[in-house]
Amino acid sequence: MTIGRRALLGASSLALLSAPRLAAAQPADNLIRLGALTDMSGPYKDVEGPTGTACVQQAVAEFTAQNPGIRVEIVRADHQNRPDIASAIVREWIDRAGVDALVQVGNTAVALAANTVAREKDKVHLNTGALSSVLTGAQCSPNLVHGPLDTWAMGHATATALTKAGGDSWFFVTADYAFGHALQEDASQFVRAAGGKVAGSVRHPFPGTTDFASFLLQAQSSRAKVIALAHSGADLINCMKQTQEFGLTRRGTKVAGLGAFITDVAGMGLPLAQGLVLTESFYWDLNDRTRAFYNRVKPRFERPTVLPNSLHAGAYAATVHYLKAVKEMGVAEAKRSGQRTVERMKAMPTDDDAFGQGMIRQDGQMIVPVHLFQVKTPEESRNPGDVFKVLETVPAEQAFRPLAEGGCPLVRT
Repeated sequence: MTIGRRALLGASSLALLSAPRLAAAQPADNLIRLGALTDMSGPYKDVEGPTGTACVQQAVAEFTAQNPGIRVEIVRADHQNRPDIASAIVREWIDRAGVDALVQVGNTAVALAANTVAREKDKVHLNTGALSSVLTGAQCSPNLVHGPLDTWAMGHATATALTKAGGDSWFFVTADYAFGHALQEDASQFVRAAGGKVAGSVRHPFPGTTDFASFLLQAQSSRAKVIALAHSGADLINCMKQTQEFGLTRRGTKVAGLGAFITDVAGMGLPLAQGLVLTESFYWDLNDRTRAFYNRVKPRFERPTVLPNSLHAGAYAATVHYLKAVKEMGVAEAKRSGQRTVERMKAMPTDDDAFGQGMIRQDGQMIVPVHLFQVKTPEESRNPGDVFKVLETVPAEQAFRPLAEGGCPLVRT
């Protein structure tokens, strides 16, 4: 695909504007540069986007306050959900701007494109924005850290619990690209493993679908007990609105938001989202540490009402852990090889206020507990941020795909 000159120049200028000294600055022994690549204007702006970048900024601010001898700069750009633009930005950042590590990088197709460049250039890829389990499977990389959530973990928790609770027939409404396909594939195996069946599925174009009527009519005709929405962001919000218009939930049908986040719930409001079952690995009001993190980072958000999700918190956690590894190795050594830096990250246990204690496996997956949530009714909610009740918590060691089953060539058996 040919990249439009205007699109590339626009992305590049945005990256430079976020760190105006780049043009004159040369890489220094005590300077680390992070490239935050995300959706700043498209369907995943709220799900990942500027809020995730704010969490990266928070991690950097905390680290540099404690380690004033190490400088950290952040550049940022909008990948526009296009792999060709993402690849071009990453190459420019690495070759001309001295970027040492990528962070966020939402959208699976974009993530795979960035992953190729990061491995080729031996830079660190902290992928906290894409969710497909293929990133720690066949497409795993020695330069990649992924998490703190993926399609396997989301499908496992949601599909297993709902099927065992009586939702033994499923119909999937799926975004027609890699993320949606992975959500459906991963969830389907757990539906069957729990004794259920897949009654049917339909794929809708991505991005830009606004009318889900024909897809929901097919779901209704299947008489499935669970309608699984294998998409996120604007697609999920629009589809949920139309499930209500069709009266599907009033007939007793369960709706599973396989790719849903607290940001989607906030976009819909509790009257529409109530009862939705979803999986996340972070909730701001889960415990004292998550509340402390939320209160520190909240002033950086574009709006004071923003509630961060797992992807936002993951950008913070991955940056915290990466910078700990940089400090332990020394800046010069960390800049020399992204692969060796990731090896050091895997050797160190993770510990941060967003997720608590965890680890990074051989395949690059961040391992943390995962929670199955149900959205509260308006009557149950005590304040605008009180949106979830915990149905189940899956321990970290059980939450993600077994290491030997992913097909990652890095795994030593």
